[in-house]
Amino acid sequence: MAIHHQIMWIIFWAIVVGIMVLDLGLFQKFLYKKHHETMTFKDALTKTILYIFIALAFNAALWYREGHEAGMQFLAGYLIELSLSVDNLFVFLMIFSYFLVPSRLQNRVLFWGIIGALILRALFIYIGAALLERFHWITYAFGAFLVMTSIKMFLQKKHEEDPETNFAVKLLRKFFRVTKDYREDHFVVKIDKKLWVTPLFIVLVLVETTDVIFAFDSIPAVFSVTKDPFIVFTSNVFAIMGLRALYFCIANFMDKFIYLKPALCVILAFVGIKMLIAEFYEIPTPASLAVIVGCLLIATLASLYKGKK
Repeated sequence: MAIHHQIMWIIFWAIVVGIMVLDLGLFQKFLYKKHHETMTFKDALTKTILYIFIALAFNAALWYREGHEAGMQFLAGYLIELSLSVDNLFVFLMIFSYFLVPSRLQNRVLFWGIIGALILRALFIYIGAALLERFHWITYAFGAFLVMTSIKMFLQKKHEEDPETNFAVKLLRKFFRVTKDYREDHFVVKIDKKLWVTPLFIVLVLVETTDVIFAFDSIPAVFSVTKDPFIVFTSNVFAIMGLRALYFCIANFMDKFIYLKPALCVILAFVGIKMLIAEFYEIPTPASLAVIVGCLLIATLASLYKGKK
């Protein structure tokens, strides 16, 4: 199914532009006293709820105009992307801890990191949709990749990669002068008429490359729910836009979600298998949605119960 009504594109871009204006302007003015200050837990929780409400409101509009199938596909894609993004936040926390990034600067890195992620996701989705349309066997490749990723994620005990071994970081240190310390909130500074990049710029590059790696998992996973680029793109964007607020909302509780990773493994394996058997049996979208919601709910409740004990 393809979305042909231009009104939904207009509504979508109006929401995205409005959110960006608010984030750059009103939110910075009223929710934070200064641009450099980080979000408090209360502010982050308020914004997280607001972002989820906006996504669900758009989902309702899509459901009304395009039918229940499109509405369920968007909701399933949004939940997949949001749940996989939470795992991404664990890596962000590791990067910030490794480079000792002050909390007031994490907000700035995440903001520009998400802007870059939106651009890269749009490119990946466009390429993915074109490949799926031209080469049907790509569906099986995506499915196999997701199943293998779920197995690898399950066997991996934790994110053990040293940020300094990242290819992008080594490349930056080889070709650019890097200051030893942070220079306020600047990514690039001029010293003795020469340009230097700051450690904050390296952190931003790491955040971007991390998102690229995670996009290879999340985008094929959403394509398992729908082949419609509009739904894939919009569900990705709504999940990513709320990622920064979600990070500050759960940063202090990430170690409590001990059963999140197994749940993500099950979700990835499920959507991978769904793509592999699509030629023989098409799993209904409501069933897919039930599996995704069920895995996340069980993982959350089990983590809360374990933490309480």
